[in-house]
Order: sequence, then C-alpha cells, then structure tokens
Amino acid sequence: MPASPTALHRRLLAARAAAPTYPEVGATREAGLPAGYAHLRRRIHLGHGPEVLERAGRYVLGWGSQLGSGFAVHPYAPAEEGATVLLRLSLPGLRQPRLVIPCRVVWTVDEPDRIGFAYGTLPGHPECGEEAFLVTMDASGEVWFEVTAFARLASWYARLGRPVAVLCQYLAIERYLAAVASAASPAMAAASPGDPARRPGEAVTVEAAQDLPGPDEPETAGAPRTAGAPDAPGLPGGRTAAR
Repeated sequence: MPASPTALHRRLLAARAAAPTYPEVGATREAGLPAGYAHLRRRIHLGHGPEVLERAGRYVLGWGSQLGSGFAVHPYAPAEEGATVLLRLSLPGLRQPRLVIPCRVVWTVDEPDRIGFAYGTLPGHPECGEEAFLVTMDASGEVWFEVTAFARLASWYARLGRPVAVLCQYLAIERYLAAVASAASPAMAAASPGDPARRPGEAVTVEAAQDLPGPDEPETAGAPRTAGAPDAPGLPGGRTAAR
C-alpha cells in the first residue's frame, strides 16, 4: 500500500528528529574523503560559460538530478542546509511498494564559479554516508557537473543484495549525470532526459571504489582508480570507468 499522507508526515517528523547515521558530516566538501567507505567521484562536461553554470546550478539546487532520475522529493523546496527530505522511488516494474529514503541537506554552495549541495543519510536509508552534487566552472570557463559520494551499506536488505545495491548506485549516478546534462542547455533540456546520445560531454570516473562495505567492514577498494589508468579497465560488474 502507498504511504498515506499521515504516515508520510510521521516518517518526515521522525527523520527531522534523527541524527545522521555517520560521523563525518560535511566531508564531501573536502578533497579527501573519509576512510572506511567506498568512494566515488564522477563528472560530466556540460558546456562553457556562466549561463550554463547558472542553468545547471539552479536545476541541481532544485533537486533536478533526483527528480530527473525518477525520485519524488517530499516536501519539495530548493535544497537548503539543514532541510530534511524523504526521497521516494517506485521499484522497477511495480507500482507499489515505494522505497522511502530519509536524507538531510548538510551543505549548500552558491558562488560565481560553483553551485550545488550535499545530503547525508538518516536512519532508514539503505546506505550510510554522504553524496554531493556540484556544478563548477573552471578558469577557462568550462562547466562540469560532479557527483561525489562516500558510502557503505547500512540496511540488511542492501547487504543481502550487495551486487544489486552496488549496481543500483552506479545506475542512479549515471541518471543524475544524464539529467543535469540534459538540463544544461536549451537543446539538451528539450531532449529526452537520460538519453546518453544527447549528452554534451563524456562522463568520467575521477575516483571509484571496488565495492560498498557493510557497516562493520573496512573499505575494500584499496587505492582509488582514475579513468584511463592502465590498471583500471572497469568498474565492478564489468562496467567501464569512462564512456
């Protein structure tokens, strides 16, 4: 059965009263991510100039990468530090049940050369960690969208289906990248979101870990891998490091 408005509100109140499920809150702001988690940095080129930055940045702050990937956001409002939301996702092939995933926005940034935010996990989230969504413009005016995450599996059902959970995370990030790329220019916004042939640039894995550790396991990845490195032919499950 779908969650009733009353049940959904109770879950939201419980999430607002809860603390994040990991101690390194805000760590996605830093260049180095905390040990003990799987790490991922993946980015895509969006275009050139302040207009692209502004358009993509507003889309990201409005939860566009999540909404464009099939999630519903409750309650909906542009990302604001300290806000608690429930991300809702219908399972593939089923109208019900829905996953209800509690998150808290842990930082936002809105500057002339970067716009974005990060959210952290709350009790009830299948993972434990943090994910950041950041649009940046470099010194030459090139605009990029990057997703940065550190996470380990938290729920029993995610640990039980570890390969599926890892694949789902990878596919979700691919859809985030595609959704923002589609919104970055008028031509892309008019195209079908998620159509990789319409991306203005190529997605690149900046850093990737081998697996998502469970709550009592050390990180299994070893040294981070960089796209194009000769010893990094692919990601788990035969997925390539760069398209």
